[in-house]
Amino acid sequence: MDSLQTKKDFVIYVVVIMCNPNGGIDNGGAPRNDYDGYGIISDVCIKRKLRNRMQDLGYDIFVKSEGRQDDGFLCLRDRAKQLENFGNSDEFAKQACGKWLDVRSFGQLFAFKDDKDKGGKGISKGIRGPVSVQIGMSVDPVEIVTMDITKSTNSESSDGKRDSDTIGKKSFVRFGLYRIAGSINTQLSESTGFCEEDAEVIKKCLQSLFDNDASAARPEGSMEVVKMYWFDHGCKDGRYPSGKVQRSVTAKLKDGVDVPRSINDYEFGVTPLEGIKMEEYSSI
Repeated sequence: MDSLQTKKDFVIYVVVIMCNPNGGIDNGGAPRNDYDGYGIISDVCIKRKLRNRMQDLGYDIFVKSEGRQDDGFLCLRDRAKQLENFGNSDEFAKQACGKWLDVRSFGQLFAFKDDKDKGGKGISKGIRGPVSVQIGMSVDPVEIVTMDITKSTNSESSDGKRDSDTIGKKSFVRFGLYRIAGSINTQLSESTGFCEEDAEVIKKCLQSLFDNDASAARPEGSMEVVKMYWFDHGCKDGRYPSGKVQRSVTAKLKDGVDVPRSINDYEFGVTPLEGIKMEEYSSI
């Protein structure tokens, strides 16, 4: 297939209700936020969810989460070694891009040492992908609530007696509207083979980003993509800088609202840009 011919930009808005959108390891797993109280979702977290959706849609990906290993390979090296050109950096890169959609989209660093004990070659090859995703930020500061919880299950016993309950904590965002933006670069698509059909897959994955993502920290329905704006520049280099295109979309509190409690407290707007084709998806 031909590589992507027109630059793309996108902006999505995600509603977070009584859940933990992305826990921070350095803060006991509590929702990430900055010093001003704005909520954060890391770009790594977003790409993980995009990869999961690619896999759900039937596409082969290279970086699979532990609970989604479906090909029998327990590590990335073993998965990479299935390709015939493992050890030949340039040929391997072409084959990897052709096989795995996430490599073709986001790029990948393949860095595996020589397997001297088994007489195998290593590989060192970096691939830059055309799809870039920014860190998600809440539109307004969020309230993070922490509550005590107890675990009453008797996991262990001491001298035949029931152990005491375990006490812990659970943190969540009461309500937040998060903004995530990204871009798809045509020049980098030429090196990976990323095409228009792949861009459509990215669009579908963004619209359904939290399908099959439920957990104790994120119950079903607690996170939802409520707005998506998809921009097509109509040319390879782009008619405007990505920042300007992404800033053309705004979300702000309605008059009289000081603290947002629901999506109905926001109003959305788009400033038209000449020559830019825009598609809007909304679940509200």
